[in-house]
Amino acid sequence: MKLITRNKNEQRLRRAAKTRSKIADSGNHRISVHRSIQHMYLQLISPNGDKVITTISTNQKDNKAKANNIKSAADIGLKMANYIKKAKITNVAFDRSGYRYHGRVKAVAEALRDKGVKI
Repeated sequence: MKLITRNKNEQRLRRAAKTRSKIADSGNHRISVHRSIQHMYLQLISPNGDKVITTISTNQKDNKAKANNIKSAADIGLKMANYIKKAKITNVAFDRSGYRYHGRVKAVAEALRDKGVKI
């Protein structure tokens, strides 16, 4: 049997596709997370996946902390939670895009939960 070698990004995208198919069946709004080396991006996507409702990132002008660390990830998680509360959205699905649930991704999810968003 031939072994299939894949790089990290292909493995992450495979995991992301699997979780996105499960999220699509749930019918909830989706919060998609993207990490880069310098910044972190969050998108709130409609339940059927055809429209991005809002985007919040550490790259925006109104963010005080331009660093890409756990504190700034928690800050953008709080901003997204405030937007979700104003939009009166009750349930959201947390799409971590195949990234491991630790560090900055975990900080975003915990900040959303602390503000009362049901994930």
